[in-house]
Parts: sequence; structure tokens; C-alpha cells
Amino acid sequence: MNKTQLLEQIVARLGENLSMLENAARASHAEATHESSKAENKYDTRGLEAAYLAGGQARQAREILDAIKVYQTLAVRDFRSDEPIEMTALVELDSAGVRNTYFIGPKSGGLEIEFQGKETTVITPQSPLGQNLMQKRSGQRWTTGSGRSAIKHQILSVS
Repeated sequence: MNKTQLLEQIVARLGENLSMLENAARASHAEATHESSKAENKYDTRGLEAAYLAGGQARQAREILDAIKVYQTLAVRDFRSDEPIEMTALVELDSAGVRNTYFIGPKSGGLEIEFQGKETTVITPQSPLGQNLMQKRSGQRWTTGSGRSAIKHQILSVS
């Protein structure tokens, strides 16, 4: 298994997201500063709203750029089946009969990547699922919820 390829795909996807966000931020900034956005009365907030949107998009762009830098320098390792799950583990999980693959990464939780024919979701150790997975091993089981809403989970593999 080549996790370096997975990291390259994560960086590429983040780069795509960054490019789209930068374009949107430029458009929002242009809208905020365009003469048509000048307030016509005290209740007209189009320009102010566009400025807030541009600021939020610029902040998101900085976060994505930070994530790209982290993933470009992230050292990955392969895990044996008896080792506890830690950062950079690739985990296949069965939750109530549904199989999913997760990569434990430092940032950008929720990012989905097609890797080795499987949809792989990046999760962070801080996420609820990440917290449940950390330090568990392949084959371990646990249940979340209770009663009729209880969900049984089993770690199928760790690499």
C-alpha cells in the first residue's frame, strides 16, 4: 500500500478546493467594492454582506493552504494489524453492516478521496469517530448509542 499516493491525492484535492475558494473570494471582494454595492439607504447591506463573505472565504483559503503545507510534510507509516490506530492509519470499518474506509489525518476532516478503488474519508483524531478509533486495533468492536438506536462497529483492517 502506498500512502504517499493518498497524500498526493489529498493535496491535489485541497489544491482544487483552494483554487475554487480563491476565485469565489475574488468575486465576493469585487462585489463588495463595486459601485453598485454602495448602500442606497441605511437598510441596504449588500456591500457589507459581500465584504463579510469575502473575508470568510479568505479565512477558509488560509486554512486550506495551511492544511496543504501540513500534508506535504506529513510522514506516513504502515501499521501492523496488532498495532493501535494512530495518525496516518488507514482504517476499514464496518458500522451496522456498512463498510467505510477512513484515513486518520491532522486536518481537513470530511474530505473524500477515491483511493485504490474505495472512497476514503479523511477524519481527524478530534472528531467523534476519530476519538473512538484512536488506540483501538484491528478486530476490535464497540457500540455507540443505546436501545434501538445502538450501532455496532468493528474495525476490519488497519494499515
